[in-house]
Amino acid sequence: EDTLAEMFFNALLPAGLRQKDQTSKTASGPFDRERLLKYLEKEAMEYKDRDDIVPFTGEKKGKVFVPKQKPIETRKEEVTTLDPELEEALSSATDTELCDLAAILGVHTLVTSSQTYDGTGSKEGYNNVVKGEKMNPVFDEPPNPTNVEDTLQRVKSNDSTLTEVNLNNIKNIPIPTLKDFAKSMEKNTHVKKFSLAATRSNDPVAVAFSDMLRENKTLRSLNLESNFITGAGVQALVDALRDNDMLTEIKIDNQRQQLGTTVEMEIAKMLEENKSIVKFGYHFTQQGPRSRAAAAITKNNDLVRRRRVEGDV
Repeated sequence: EDTLAEMFFNALLPAGLRQKDQTSKTASGPFDRERLLKYLEKEAMEYKDRDDIVPFTGEKKGKVFVPKQKPIETRKEEVTTLDPELEEALSSATDTELCDLAAILGVHTLVTSSQTYDGTGSKEGYNNVVKGEKMNPVFDEPPNPTNVEDTLQRVKSNDSTLTEVNLNNIKNIPIPTLKDFAKSMEKNTHVKKFSLAATRSNDPVAVAFSDMLRENKTLRSLNLESNFITGAGVQALVDALRDNDMLTEIKIDNQRQQLGTTVEMEIAKMLEENKSIVKFGYHFTQQGPRSRAAAAITKNNDLVRRRRVEGDV
């Protein structure tokens, strides 16, 4: 305890300074770090290496490993000798005759499919050697030329010359504008086909068009494919179609997410109750709703055929 009491403990001090100096010798001179390093380096250079007890003589003992060398395979060219008549015939053959011979022997790399078809249907055989076929360029479809604002005003004014509205692939239509289209279509009596595919329409737009289907009795075709409509929006459309007996075609396929089994069952039930829809664009994921929907669509088409035969249509 007395020894610990005499010690001044401080973690910031070096270990040699945490206790009293116990060295009895006097210092021989001031401490010089550079001089000490030079002295240590000099001592290391003057120290002789220890001699090896068994010196290395470089003598090889045992069997020396020699890798085996594989013989180089030399490919011998086969010399084919033909009859003098065949040699003369091949040397004097034209390109057309060589193509005919290649087709007979089954060397298809020398003859294209189009040349094979032409050669079999022609009495003169093949025309010439293989040539690259010219590819027809495929150009992108032009953008939709529809003027959105002008079309909206014509729908609002119930223009009698406007019977089809095509807004397909116009990505920058605001959602309020699409709702205005649905609101204006409620009182329109001339538009019979409305296309809204690939316009980034969502559930609020689907709900607005479902309200339109309850009021409009002129529209015959509605296209809402390739949009962001979920099961809730499709459910609103299905509920509205139960009160609409004038629409004959509706397309809702290729949405951003699957609709689910519940919505597909509601769609099948609606088609069984609706007697006017003869074309329904949607790929069912479940077998049960698919079969029921197909039977309902077939039944509706049969009803249309009967009316046409009887003269009611």
